Amino acid sequence: MENIKIDDICRFKFLSNIKFDSKGDNACFLVHEANVDKRGYNSNLWIYTGTSEEYHQITCLDKGKNFMWDKDDKHIIFQDYREQKEDSTKYFKVHINGGQIEEYFEIGRKVNSIEFINENQYLFTSTDNPVKEKELHQVEGDYVIVDEIPFWNNGSGYISKNRNRLYIFNVETGKYSPITSEYMNVESYTFQDNKILFIGQEYENKMRVENNIFMYDIERQEIIQISPEDRFSYSYASFIDKDEVIFSGSDMIKHGNNENHKFFIMDLKTKGIKCLTPELQVSLWNTVGSDCRYGSSPTMKMKKDKLYFTTSEEGHSYLNRIDKHGKIERILEENGSVDSYDIYGEKVAFIGMRGNKLQEMYLKNGIEEIQKTHINKWVMEERKISKLERISTESDPGIIVDGWVMKPVDFEEGKKYPAILNIHGGPKSAFGEVFFHEMQYWAGKGYVVFFCNLRGSNVKDNAYSDIRGKYGAVDYKDIMCFTDEVLKKCPYIDEKRLGVTGGSYGGYMTNWIIGHTDRFKAAVSQRSISNWISKFNTTDIGYYWVEDQNKATPWSDVNKLWDHSPVKYADKVKTPTLFIHADEDYRCYFAEGIQMFTALKYHNVESKFCIFKGENHELSRSGKPINRIGRLKEITEWFDLHLKV
Repeated sequence: MENIKIDDICRFKFLSNIKFDSKGDNACFLVHEANVDKRGYNSNLWIYTGTSEEYHQITCLDKGKNFMWDKDDKHIIFQDYREQKEDSTKYFKVHINGGQIEEYFEIGRKVNSIEFINENQYLFTSTDNPVKEKELHQVEGDYVIVDEIPFWNNGSGYISKNRNRLYIFNVETGKYSPITSEYMNVESYTFQDNKILFIGQEYENKMRVENNIFMYDIERQEIIQISPEDRFSYSYASFIDKDEVIFSGSDMIKHGNNENHKFFIMDLKTKGIKCLTPELQVSLWNTVGSDCRYGSSPTMKMKKDKLYFTTSEEGHSYLNRIDKHGKIERILEENGSVDSYDIYGEKVAFIGMRGNKLQEMYLKNGIEEIQKTHINKWVMEERKISKLERISTESDPGIIVDGWVMKPVDFEEGKKYPAILNIHGGPKSAFGEVFFHEMQYWAGKGYVVFFCNLRGSNVKDNAYSDIRGKYGAVDYKDIMCFTDEVLKKCPYIDEKRLGVTGGSYGGYMTNWIIGHTDRFKAAVSQRSISNWISKFNTTDIGYYWVEDQNKATPWSDVNKLWDHSPVKYADKVKTPTLFIHADEDYRCYFAEGIQMFTALKYHNVESKFCIFKGENHELSRSGKPINRIGRLKEITEWFDLHLKV
């Protein structure tokens, strides 16, 4: 067996968006893989057949996404992104046994999402821009006009006046018509009995954090807002019966924008609202990080009279369901990660990570989970995999920080090894016991790798994840205490050869650490934050997220923002540092990396800046394969240069 290679990321298969047919016999899902030559990813449809328990690929067009089952349960309707045009979208039909692909229908708009609602009608969303539609911005020259915030969005570019608008399409007539107004931005929608529920907000000039729930009656062609006018953030809404709606959300009062959402039920007749889960404090989506996923999947699904949802707890994600009375049942309870799922009766098909393996499809029809695909089995057969060893420490009284250590795969007793501390993003994200390519690669290169879920992480209750106003304080203490505990329990680590790295919030913490301690011999700061003042005014979420997380704005308390900014302490840095940023990262704009890099260079600290052109905040997870390899190569070579001496 060989050690994990840097370009293995191009051989891994990533699975997403599994869906049962109407009888629960077969399941369709997407399989994605890197295409280095075309600097992207191939996405094809696969079928799992329940009767034969076999699985096979049914398309080879490489760009099949956004699919649904046809009403005959024998065909899959899908969008081929090769046929995507600026002003229209083609849909095709293919038999589940493969064969000839037929063109099915075309919608005269670029479609973002689509759902079948009845015999001839579909719901879909499409990006509208009322200003561009009126040709007010159709000017000559190579420039863009923006007049609202956010004016750009990570992964989408300039978005001023763009709205995700909801439409109804009639497949017989080929005509479509908008449901929502031109300034309404639709975030999600569900359908039942000629009524559409959707979450969104109508705004001009400044998008708000809060939103509302609306109901559209197809027969009456009428929209009404059913949520109260209170400041509230809604994440999901669906009918649980004809007179009641179940939804999730938060008033953001006690723990801010990142407060974990609870479940509520609304009586449509009386408009009365009751919280079903007043004591629930866990995350209602999967935040267990990995660099071995691609594609998106819904985290909540309504099936008959129960709502299914994933939670993230203690570094694992689980599948649960809740009824209208607030009774919660754990459906998938094994440790690991649930990345996509579908339900038929008591049968569960899901894409998950189990036992330090990459994604596979699993089926649970009773008590036991059974792995049904072995698409990535070659990894376990051909590569050495480092096991995760759990380590916990008490940072403050009653505050337990959990984490893991990975030994080099060719570990030898009595030998001293360099080590890399890896810090996750978020901060409301989490590390867990799942496959992580970059860390397995470092373990194969002779490094000990250690990482933890410090305060701010999405692993315990709201209080643990709430570090508003305390960035660089309690989280820094946690990570230093965890580092001390790792060095105490792992005498094979050479404490004079420690490296630190992290991305996004992890990049912020890397910048903070090098300005407050010299214990690390090398650092790599990725897509980082260095200055809360500039972060507020330049990024897509900065104007509301910075205020919420720091309890200050540049006008209410500029000194607080500056005190928590790593660049303030750049004159104390001695650690050689590599900065990695993408020039289209609008979540942590690359001016953040420039500021810290310039400050270190000014103070004569060894540093280097690596800018990836045409990439965004998702470089390490879904960037172009060649750039993902380049990023990992630069990081590893920097650590090799400074830690293997």
